[in-house]
Amino acid sequence: MTTTYLDHAATTPLRAEVAAAMAEVHAGPLGNPTGSHPPAQRARRLLEEARDEVAAFLGRDPGDVVFTSGGTESANLAVLGTAEAALRDAVVLYSAVEHPAVRESALAAVAAGMDMRELPVDGHGVVDLSALERALSSRAVLVAVMTANNETGVVQPLADVVEAVRRRAPRAYVFTDAVQAAPWLDLADATAGADLVSLSAHKVGGPVGTGALAVSPQVVLAPRQHGGGQERERRSGTQDVVGAVGLAAALRLVAAERPAAVPRVAALRDRLSEGLLAAIEGAHRTVPAGVAVLPGHLHLCLPGVEREELLVALGAEGVCVSGGSSCASGALEPSPVLAAMGVAPGLAAGAVRLTLGYDTTDEDVDRALAVVPSVVAALRRPA
Repeated sequence: MTTTYLDHAATTPLRAEVAAAMAEVHAGPLGNPTGSHPPAQRARRLLEEARDEVAAFLGRDPGDVVFTSGGTESANLAVLGTAEAALRDAVVLYSAVEHPAVRESALAAVAAGMDMRELPVDGHGVVDLSALERALSSRAVLVAVMTANNETGVVQPLADVVEAVRRRAPRAYVFTDAVQAAPWLDLADATAGADLVSLSAHKVGGPVGTGALAVSPQVVLAPRQHGGGQERERRSGTQDVVGAVGLAAALRLVAAERPAAVPRVAALRDRLSEGLLAAIEGAHRTVPAGVAVLPGHLHLCLPGVEREELLVALGAEGVCVSGGSSCASGALEPSPVLAAMGVAPGLAAGAVRLTLGYDTTDEDVDRALAVVPSVVAALRRPA
């Protein structure tokens, strides 16, 4: 069966070039980066070269980069690490459309005796800047607003968020989850004002289980892991040198290909959108034209179908898509993102996310246009 993979926001398959770079690391003796003998020195050199590349991708100094196990750990370290380090009554602010890793970290902060406030979004999923202005105070220790949403692809006005925080709560830090944006946006520019920025390798064609958190020098961060004091005592544990090399290799490819990839993928996404909207009665884009969205994201609401039933049926035909955040605890649960946007439960029940990537082709779009409408028609219940 032909596989049409349109779920890059969940995981972008490991790129051959990245696998080759990682295999080259394994080809020689590899020691612990903290050691002194030649295999350890080799490991340390490879680790620091990878750190240099990740830092350059983010427009940061190498010493700012903390290697982690992925986006979830990076978010936990950013949210809980800053909140626990605060020597005052701390408030964490986060947008209502944040990834579960951020939202659940904020809830954990509450359980530890801190305070949190959720910032509303408008009907397009864009954070309400006036609500942010009202919520900011001297108690704010962290404001978490993602660079772009993992479900809808909506790009947030991060520069405006940073400006408001600097003006009204200058002691607060800004954390942005840039995991979804990394393949498509110049993060050195898009996240320039943020104090903490997270990445995940498997969203850019790198290995699962590797990520990074950029931490600006002024940030006071309490570690979440304790032990040998690696990563400048911000994240103890022997570093995954092979994973770090894989992340750096993936980012190198993304940066080189982005100028051509962005318009190509956006054109494919628009053709897919126009075709599905024309072929499926009642279908509509959750985020209308005119709102800034990542080029690979297409989020649709399909009335009359149940999301999980649709995903299974499409998978049986070899078309791989998802219903929203792949990190949600249950596929049948309502999406907090769509709820925050005010999407009616009946529409949200049939929401589907199709996400294109660097390897998506015209043939993939053609097959999706052939399969998705027929599967929807077979499953659709009468109104």
